[in-house]
Parts: sequence; structure tokens; C-alpha cells
Amino acid sequence: MIVVDLLLDDVHVVTMTEKNGYGILRDAALAISGDRIAWVGSASKVASDWRVTERRSCGGRWATPGLVDCHTHLVYAGNRAQEFEARLNGATYADIARSGGGIRSTLAATRAASPQALTAQSRPRLEALAAEGVTTIEIKSGYGQDTASEMKQLDVALRLGEICAVDVRATLLAAHVLPPEFEGRADVFIDLVCDEMIPAVAAAKLAHAVDAFCESIGFTPAQTRRVFAAARAHGLPVKLHADQLSDGGGAALAAEFRALSADHLEFTDETGVRAMAGAGTVAVLLPGAFYTLRETRMPPVELLRAHGVPIAIATDCNPGTSPTTSLLLMLNMACTLFRLTPVEALAGATIHAARALGLPDRGTLAAGQRADIALWDVDSPADLAYRVGGNPCAGVLRAGRWTRALA
Repeated sequence: MIVVDLLLDDVHVVTMTEKNGYGILRDAALAISGDRIAWVGSASKVASDWRVTERRSCGGRWATPGLVDCHTHLVYAGNRAQEFEARLNGATYADIARSGGGIRSTLAATRAASPQALTAQSRPRLEALAAEGVTTIEIKSGYGQDTASEMKQLDVALRLGEICAVDVRATLLAAHVLPPEFEGRADVFIDLVCDEMIPAVAAAKLAHAVDAFCESIGFTPAQTRRVFAAARAHGLPVKLHADQLSDGGGAALAAEFRALSADHLEFTDETGVRAMAGAGTVAVLLPGAFYTLRETRMPPVELLRAHGVPIAIATDCNPGTSPTTSLLLMLNMACTLFRLTPVEALAGATIHAARALGLPDRGTLAAGQRADIALWDVDSPADLAYRVGGNPCAGVLRAGRWTRALA
């Protein structure tokens, strides 16, 4: 006999357990015990002797795994709308960065913000994502770049998760851009990251991973290797902003350290893709940044498919290059801009996004998985990538508890 805390019935289930499909179960039911899925299958097979505490009809809605946004910079202060205007007047991303704008302008605002102000500015962004069915999110630091400010960002990120009932995976991105006080002394700054920031964050248990921006306007492969070696020494997995603006061998470098993910990848070549496939590194594509920067070089989607590299999709929520708080919009952009199929896009925001965060217990709807479930007022799963605007999310369960109850 199964003891069931919550039984969802009259529901069509998108399990995401098929390799290249949705894994649809029509006229199904989901049994939840504690924070786990106890059973999923045809509603006709629900046994009469199950001990069910609560039974809830979903009214023929569709259920998917709770969405996972696996790459964001959501905690920040300030506003960079003027840079959007500058780009439309001809300035490039690199031009803005070299002139003291870009990440450095957010750096100044974020350093100056109190934890309370940083929480107040960031909370609406996380609430908007949660309202669209996001149950797990990654939030990076990288707008502090001194030890106290980086730890402040990470602490705010984790507290926001508690406030908004979303699981937050915090990532230390201290090696994001060279702060102004270290101008011309990049290696000295990397010393600080490796010898002070990573040990302090690891000791305080404020981060689940370490990231770096390996790029011509960021840090060199040699400097990135030092950061990753320090992360490994403190038991933290790594992720990498790789090959966004040029082919710097970032994907291969990420694979060398068996990174959870390599992200952006517009300029990654087949050597990098092969290395990722061998290392089990997930490709995280960020169509919001591609769109905002008006890029023309697409990520190597066909190569990723050919070599079996899992493709995740994320918002890259940040103030400069992807000011979006809609993961559903990113599903549409992944299809329209990168030519992913709707099922690939949904896999990219569920099973593959969870893998990009090292979380195999979510991203699918199957017995034993965590009961993170989003319910949708749609006619088919493809609607989630098809719509441009609007929010069809009708209810959300996180770890078996309602965070947005069905009306």
C-alpha cells in the first residue's frame, strides 16, 4: 500500500523521461509522499487501498517538472538602460566595458547597496520567475569583487530563495571582470580570488559552485585554470562563461575540469564540443543575451546534437545583456533564434538545466524524484515555447508543497 500525502489527478503529465520526447502520460495521476513523487501513471491504475490524505483534481491541465533557470545574475543593484541605448547608437559590448561601463557600473552600485536594499531590488526579479513555474534557480555573484561584497551577494541570493520559496544554487563568480582598483594587475586579483575569496566562501558554505568569465575582456585561460584549481581544492564544482565573444578554447577548458556546464558558446568549435561530450559537461545556451546584443554568430547547435551534449536554456537574467525575468520567453527564443525544437527547449529548462546544476533529483516527473511540479493552462506542451508573452502557469509545487495553489 502507498501512503500518499497529495494525489493529483485529471492531469496530463509531461515526464521528460524520454530521450528525445516529452514522455506524455494522458489522463494520468501523480502521487506525492513528503517531498518526493511516490508514483506516476494512468489515473485508472490508482489503487483503492492507497491511504490518501488529500486528492486534488487538476481539471485536465498539463503538469511538467518545475522549471530550472540554471544561469542568472539576478542579485544586483542599479540600472543599465543607458547602455542599451548606447548599443543602439553603435557602441559594442566591448566598447562599453572598456569605457568603464558594463559590469563595472553594476559593480559600483552593488558594492554600495546594503543587504536590505539589494534584497529589495532583486526580490521582484525572483518573484517573476517563480510565478512562471521556476522552482530551482542558479544565482551568481560577480558584482562585488571584494570578499565582503561577494559574500553579501551570495548571502542575499540564498535568503531570497527562502523568501520566495525557490531553491537557490549560489555560484561564486568573483572572476567576472577586473575591478578598477586592480587595473593592470589581473594576476594579483586572481591571487585574491584564489587565496581569500574562494576559501572564505567555501568555509561559510555560501556557494555551491565557482564560475569565471574566460574571454578577451575577462580573464585568460591560464588565470581561469588557477581559479578552477582553487575551487577544486575546496570541493566546489565549476562552471564557465565560455567562448561568447571569441573562440578562446573555453569549452575545452571547462571540460578539462569536468565543469558542470559551459555557457554561451557562440564561438565554440568542434574540438570544444567533443571535449564537453567526453566530460559530461552541459551546454547552457542564453538566447536573451544573444538577442539583446544582436549577435549573429549562433552557438553550434548541430555539433552539440551530433556529439550528444545536453543543451540547457537559461535567462542569463542580468542588467546589461539579458534584462529578462521570463524563462518561458527564453524557450521561445531558443526555438526561433537557435532553431531548437519545443521539446528540446523544454528539456533545456528541466532535465538538462537540473543536470547543469548537478541536481539529478529533479527535472523529470518519475517515482523517487523531488516533487517539483508546474501546472499549466495549455493545450499541449509545445504551447510553452510557442507563446510570446503571457503566463499560463496555474499552480506550482516545490518539494511537495504548494507555492502557488491551483485556483
